Amino acid sequence: MRIVLLGAPGSGKGTQAAILQEKLDLPHISTGALLRAAVKDQTEVGQQAKDILDRGDFMPDEIMLRLIEERLSQPDVENRFMLDGYPRNLAQAEALDALLEKLGKPIDEAIQIDVDPERILARILRRAAEEHRSDDSEEVFQHRMRVYQEQTAPVADYYAERGLLTRILGHGSPEDVNRLLLSVLDLND
Repeated sequence: MRIVLLGAPGSGKGTQAAILQEKLDLPHISTGALLRAAVKDQTEVGQQAKDILDRGDFMPDEIMLRLIEERLSQPDVENRFMLDGYPRNLAQAEALDALLEKLGKPIDEAIQIDVDPERILARILRRAAEEHRSDDSEEVFQHRMRVYQEQTAPVADYYAERGLLTRILGHGSPEDVNRLLLSVLDLND
């Protein structure tokens, strides 16, 4: 099972990925977590990433693909993984497909979690208060939503054209949304 979770920033991708990881023992590849770890560890990529993350901008495609390729080379993701936060634009989606074809690990399912922007903003502001993340502010959210609409939203169409996309409404509780996800994946609680 190889899954891509799509949705606007704050739509619940990370929450759902964590639940799926626990329930299904499915390796979760979060580009946001990979980048935050690189920033915390002050790696070369982390130093480059900090200013970009603080502005709410996306990382250059070549850096992201390098991080993803390194992660996909690890043994725990041999045949099962879910990507959260990647691909974020059409070029990344095409590069990811090429990489996965080379590795013999094509995507099985892309799931778009749709949530109203007002609900997302409330979630992000709550998360900012709880986790003290520098990339969670209303100003950064507005910027990220503009970038998302311009660059990332078309990725859903890319997967839809390949017959891989399913959309679910992410307005319910995390448990309700997870039941929808499991249903899409033909899995029972």
